[in-house]
Amino acid sequence: MTKLNRTISIAPMLDWTDRHDRYFLRLISSKALLYTEMVTTGAILHGDETRHLKFDPAEQPVALQLGGSNPTDLAKCTKIADGYGYQEVNLNVGCPSDRVQNGRFGACLMAEPETVANCVRAMKEVTDLPVTVKNRIGIDDLDSYDHLVNFIGTVKEAGCETFIIHARKAWLTGLSPKENRTVPPLDYPRVYQLKKDFPELEIIINGGIQTLDEIDEHLTHVDGVMIGREAYQNPYFLAQIDGRYYGVSDDTPERKQIVDEMLPYIEREMEKGVPLKSITRHMLGLFQSLPGARAWRRHISENAHLKGAELNVLTDAAAKIR
Repeated sequence: MTKLNRTISIAPMLDWTDRHDRYFLRLISSKALLYTEMVTTGAILHGDETRHLKFDPAEQPVALQLGGSNPTDLAKCTKIADGYGYQEVNLNVGCPSDRVQNGRFGACLMAEPETVANCVRAMKEVTDLPVTVKNRIGIDDLDSYDHLVNFIGTVKEAGCETFIIHARKAWLTGLSPKENRTVPPLDYPRVYQLKKDFPELEIIINGGIQTLDEIDEHLTHVDGVMIGREAYQNPYFLAQIDGRYYGVSDDTPERKQIVDEMLPYIEREMEKGVPLKSITRHMLGLFQSLPGARAWRRHISENAHLKGAELNVLTDAAAKIR
């Protein structure tokens, strides 16, 4: 199996990185690794499996992020995901929301490295796909470097070779999930030190990364960089990724061309009953910083949700860009 290139990846973001967003982002970068939103094991095993797991082949390479803490359930979902054609299965050990904690998964699992190891072991037994872990640098008072090293070492012994590390601790009480993405201070050097202490592992850094210069600096210390909110709020930021980090010719389409390339996809999806607003909401940041960007966003926001909204909402909005 060809090694998956994780030099640049786009973070799994709940309510954001759905299949429509991934199709859109793939038009901007053909190489960055894309992740699904977190999908819980319960949603797959007891819900609409196809709705949660199906994706357009044009999205590849794409990885699935699972949420859960039961090794048997995670193994079942990993085997199912393998059949859908994902390139990787990732275990969420970083989300701090109350709902996730109540389900005993996400960031609270950083207090249970053996549980995470058992999950990874079970997942790896049913697939040849890479099984990776996305975690924080700590939680609550379990935030010492020694605790992080013990967590990584324990899960590594279960066969995990790639860790995606959000360089912030998480507070499981007192902060909302949104605050947990900004309030705890970033500690990039701690992630760099992990790479020094575990040189055999692939270490991907995540958290607050917004510029190409920042990516360049991180790549002198770790193996890859995962971009979160910047890729969503300013998606055309990814236009330089392929040429700069993958050595492919810079043939990224212009922004208005991307709008044109989205139209056939949107038309197909609307014929299946998908509302226009479900897709266009991911495109609001496409013209960020350009004259007319505000008018673009406003026109879509005011019209895409209306009954009978059609593709001309997008083309009319794009005409406002000067």
